[in-house]
Amino acid sequence: MKLYLASGNAHKAAELQSLATAGDLALEIVSARAVGGMPEVDEDTGTFVGNAGKKALALRAKLPADAWVLADDSGLCVDALDGAPGVESAFYAGSGGDGAANLAKLVAVMRDVPHAARGAQFVCVLLLRGPEDAEFIFEGKCAGRLEREPRGGAGFGYDPLFVPDGHVLSFAELGDAVKNGISHRARAWAHLAEWARGRRK
Repeated sequence: MKLYLASGNAHKAAELQSLATAGDLALEIVSARAVGGMPEVDEDTGTFVGNAGKKALALRAKLPADAWVLADDSGLCVDALDGAPGVESAFYAGSGGDGAANLAKLVAVMRDVPHAARGAQFVCVLLLRGPEDAEFIFEGKCAGRLEREPRGGAGFGYDPLFVPDGHVLSFAELGDAVKNGISHRARAWAHLAEWARGRRK
């Protein structure tokens, strides 16, 4: 089964393909680049599901009627900030910001928040859109807490600040082998994989 990924991010396509291969799933993840690139999408729905749905619809308009599209939306939801940055995680420091700027802003905003109130969770929604408007939604969450200062040189985004429950190291210190087993994206993928295996029966 071929899934067209509603993203031009080659790293993301490779990551999902490795998850499919590791799980012995006959899924081929195809980047939007292979069909001329990902259309511009205004992610303005205010929800992970809504944004993923808009991305899926935008790419599917470029594909044959029997094609399947996979879209995702994810972010960090901080308890003390009423769920922010949430769906705005990629733009927390402004539209011209980047990962480093987003991280620096979150460190500053959370500076005086006590340890007991520093709970947070990463959320990922994977949305499959197929023929005849078929739609399947898979969600994964990884709960944890925020440190006061970034730790670790691996990972990206908010990883250096986030320590998942049951661990003492940040996502940026744990390494990909551990992170990819417990992350929000891995957990959402596990639900998708279960669905895919069911289709093979």
